[in-house]
Amino acid sequence: MAVFLGIDIGTSGTKTLAVREDGTILGSATVEYPLYSPKPGWSEQQPVDWWDASVQSVKMVMKAAKLKAADIGGIGLSGQMHGSVFLDKSGNVIRPALLWNDQRTAAECAEIEKLAGGRKKLIQMVANPALTGFTAPKILWLRNNEKKNFDKTVQVLLPKDYVRYRLTGEFATEVSDASGTLLLDVVNRKWSKPLLDKLSLDSSLFPKMYESEDVTGVLSDAAAKAMGLNVGTPVVGGGGDQAASAIGNGIVRAGVVSATMGTSGVVFAHSDEVQVDPEGRLHTFCHAVRGKWHVMGCVLSAGGSLQWFRNQLCQEEIAAAKKQKVDPYELITQQAAAAPAGSEGLFFLPYLTGERTPYADPNARGSWVGLSLRHGKGHMARSVMEGATFAMRDSLEIAKGMSIPIKEIRLSGGGARSPFWRQMQADIYGSPVVTINAEEGPAYGVALLAAAGTGAYKDVVEACKATISVVTKTTAQASAKKTYNAAYPVYQQLYQSLKKDFASIQALL
Repeated sequence: MAVFLGIDIGTSGTKTLAVREDGTILGSATVEYPLYSPKPGWSEQQPVDWWDASVQSVKMVMKAAKLKAADIGGIGLSGQMHGSVFLDKSGNVIRPALLWNDQRTAAECAEIEKLAGGRKKLIQMVANPALTGFTAPKILWLRNNEKKNFDKTVQVLLPKDYVRYRLTGEFATEVSDASGTLLLDVVNRKWSKPLLDKLSLDSSLFPKMYESEDVTGVLSDAAAKAMGLNVGTPVVGGGGDQAASAIGNGIVRAGVVSATMGTSGVVFAHSDEVQVDPEGRLHTFCHAVRGKWHVMGCVLSAGGSLQWFRNQLCQEEIAAAKKQKVDPYELITQQAAAAPAGSEGLFFLPYLTGERTPYADPNARGSWVGLSLRHGKGHMARSVMEGATFAMRDSLEIAKGMSIPIKEIRLSGGGARSPFWRQMQADIYGSPVVTINAEEGPAYGVALLAAAGTGAYKDVVEACKATISVVTKTTAQASAKKTYNAAYPVYQQLYQSLKKDFASIQALL
């Protein structure tokens, strides 16, 4: 039975999984690397660090799982989306890559909207508005601020596609990751010539486009030698981290949605047809399922809000947890569970790092509203969890408004590991929620894509059906659901009430 490698080039490190054809995980390894912030709001990495980590993690997995080169049937690639790698005519990196969380491109976003003929026309061309995280603004920033480097650039690659280039010598990408560049005609799954022309960008800057299951090249002599693998091992398109993670969660058919409560929160819905939010609140991207699409909402500080609460306000709980040899979150969750649903009128807005969905407002700020002498730390902890979950519901409600069916919500991330938070999500979403047998994220998803792309399965839908199953189900409690349905409109109104105040606060800084 063949084994497939899934390599995920993340922001903090690269993770490699060895996955047997039947879905069994044989080995896992992660190699970390630094992130650089040369100026406030800037975020960069050295692409060579991704390559070195990929080589190391593959070697570690092969050794730990006692695998031979001949065991490997194919490789799938995933990675942080939106980043930009600029290469010269010799294939060398010109400057550090600008990452998804780099915020230097506000002026370029405005420039793109102007050149496109306005926000509405931009969304019509590429299904999304211009956001600072996307790739296109980064390219314009290079042209506007580092003209010599721009003039040397002959190829622009996404993070995982730079690793692909080092593996195969091929300049290639695939539709799910390319959707996040803001330069893809998402409807027709090809580079948008009309937008490229308006931005005066030559199409030769961008790699050949594939579907996520397609074989994009094979291991070169040099790459095979570096990793201890066989020359000619196929490398498939793979996917951007969110689409790849959705594959790993089995989000490959209509009606199945994922809600991932990690540091950030992501709601991801499969769509058989292109469905675009005309206001641009949800992203519409190509899915890693051949010929399909997805809509996605992102909450910037979901589980990150509870992490902040733990770090800043729970030193007693951290100390007690150390003595008891338990996770501090267990003690915090116990306190939260002691408070009633709705936290007796206390609301938390989880905008600690601004917000993306549904407001795209970098000025938004975290807030408690409704504090009284009645409230204690348990109320505050519960309200933080409720606020993050209300923020996730925002994306679900927009998806419902777009007539996207939501029949099953699959949970993952830290919010899925806590039975208390699973119950809260069921109550706030007003829908049953489930967990599945595998939670290894993007690396698992692209290993399945590699299995499908090299013939082990007919397609990735068949691969997911064979390897992924539901293991728990949590249904909404009627009383809590009623409480949250009454509280949710109040939560929504609080942002509208404070929007101008958030901007005024930012102006003071």
